[in-house]
Amino acid sequence: MTARLTQSWKIVISTVSILTLLLIGLGNHMWLNETEFPQKSRQFYALIAEYGSRLYNYQARLRTPKEQLELLKKESQTLENNFREILFLIEQIDVLKALLRDTRDGLHNYSRNMDRDEDQEPLEATDEEMSNLVNYVLKKLREDQVQMADYALKSAGASVIEAGTSESYKNNKAKLHWHGIGFLTYEMPPDIILQPDVHPGKCWAFPGSQGHALIKLARKITPTAITMEHISKKVSPSGNISSAPKEFSVYGISKQCEGEEIFLGQFVYNKMGSTVQTFELQHGVSESLLCVKLKILSNWGHPKYTCLYRFRVHGTPGEYP
Repeated sequence: MTARLTQSWKIVISTVSILTLLLIGLGNHMWLNETEFPQKSRQFYALIAEYGSRLYNYQARLRTPKEQLELLKKESQTLENNFREILFLIEQIDVLKALLRDTRDGLHNYSRNMDRDEDQEPLEATDEEMSNLVNYVLKKLREDQVQMADYALKSAGASVIEAGTSESYKNNKAKLHWHGIGFLTYEMPPDIILQPDVHPGKCWAFPGSQGHALIKLARKITPTAITMEHISKKVSPSGNISSAPKEFSVYGISKQCEGEEIFLGQFVYNKMGSTVQTFELQHGVSESLLCVKLKILSNWGHPKYTCLYRFRVHGTPGEYP
């Protein structure tokens, strides 16, 4: 009887223990569903949002330098143009001062000579006369020195045929920088030699001392003369013009720029002479030409490159092409 009662209690205790364990397990399961997993889901989504925000900020930082680099490029070009204008004005002022100085000295000497003659009164320049003199000098400065039509002028329709032109000089120092990193190499195109804007640095450079440019003129002409222009040593930022062309030759090209080369002459640009030098062609042609080729044979000593500022072609106009 006692043994049977003991066995019954064991069964009851085991049943109660099993039920207790089941209740505890069910409670833990419900607690995990309500707390742990939602909490982990919230943490996961918060992490995704944080990385998304970081990615957006990084992309925004990548876009910002591009806008700043464009702004820096424009500001650099503006400063460069202003600098060239200042140098050009300085050169004009120097010329004007020299002319006024010579005129003043001439007037002074003439006045002294007139003083020797007792019958003549001293000569004095009035303000109006000096004003007229200044206006005359300024007018001369604004006028073109050559006084001949330029048929190689870009604004008139001339152009450089790059397929028949030397490669431009690659200057690694001519770069715009951003935080010490060079991002843009700038160089002047060959057709800069067909434009009247002659300021220091605004030239076409090609490697070495020999190169060539094929030019399609604004219209057909019978060429009679050419003009080579370079900056003076006084306004050169380097203090010299060793990159200026020295010996060069000019050829006419027949048959719409694709025919044979016709020798027109060989010349020497004198770096000690005037900045604008005109040469009459040594050999004439009987036909009108649309294209000419300029060949640079040597420069004035620069070991790396030659720089051309402006080249003009003059002549008698023929039929339109």
